[in-house]
Amino acid sequence: MQRIPLMDYVGRPLLACLFLALLLLQWRFPLRRKHFSMLHRLVRNFVLSIPGFVIVRLAMLPIPIAVAVWVHERHIGLLNWVALPGWLAVIATFLMMDYAYWWWHWANHMVPIFWRFHNVHHTDLDLDVSTAARFHFGEMIFSIGFLSLAVAVFGIAPLMLVVFFIALEAATLFHHSNWRLPIKLERLLNLIIVTPRMHGIHHSIVQRETNSNWGTIFCWWDKLHRTLRRDVPQDAVTIGVAAYREERELTLGKLFALPFRHQREWRLPSGEFPDRTSQSADELAE
Repeated sequence: MQRIPLMDYVGRPLLACLFLALLLLQWRFPLRRKHFSMLHRLVRNFVLSIPGFVIVRLAMLPIPIAVAVWVHERHIGLLNWVALPGWLAVIATFLMMDYAYWWWHWANHMVPIFWRFHNVHHTDLDLDVSTAARFHFGEMIFSIGFLSLAVAVFGIAPLMLVVFFIALEAATLFHHSNWRLPIKLERLLNLIIVTPRMHGIHHSIVQRETNSNWGTIFCWWDKLHRTLRRDVPQDAVTIGVAAYREERELTLGKLFALPFRHQREWRLPSGEFPDRTSQSADELAE
């Protein structure tokens, strides 16, 4: 396996340290009350993530990096056609790639074949930093094609691709965490980036709340598309997918098989559609 020095020697250790720090912070300052065993979920989420981690390291990074080298050598892609100063090219890379990921996240919910795999991520019955690793390997395979296409269209440089990917992974760990930041700090951060309170609403069993807050790094795209929700208090959010509310239905074997089985309608086992009356608008509610 060919080494990717920036990722292997810098990115992975940094992300591992960030994960451990967020694990500690969410234990010390929890945002939402836990309903299920943290240890069981941690083990389940990481065992589930192992095939995905292998795919990321063997294909999801090497293939788009190879595409990035190819487009750079042939002067293909937007950033190779437009001469930008180095610092502006960095900003453009982050903005374009993060916006592309906004649409990819949207597609993972709205396109049925993609939702089958992304559903595994959302069926976690609690939400914390370990959920950031809970992705089905099938979703990672689809992501290879998306990421390679984005790299080719935008003409992303190989080095910038790895830097962006590290930032993307760090943002994913952060906004999935159950860390209760001081509300004033979170409101300040949420002027720019996706925060734990904001992403917690996206993991609600209320479908119109799940269909909001699609952002990964920056929250601006949700403002642009009017899909930003910051009006639901965290203690009012029930985490998960309405149709999958029993732990016995979410064992490792059943999670691996879930994309290949019939997908249930978004309603509770009782047959009801979960909903709630909107709170005061545009306020990162506590």
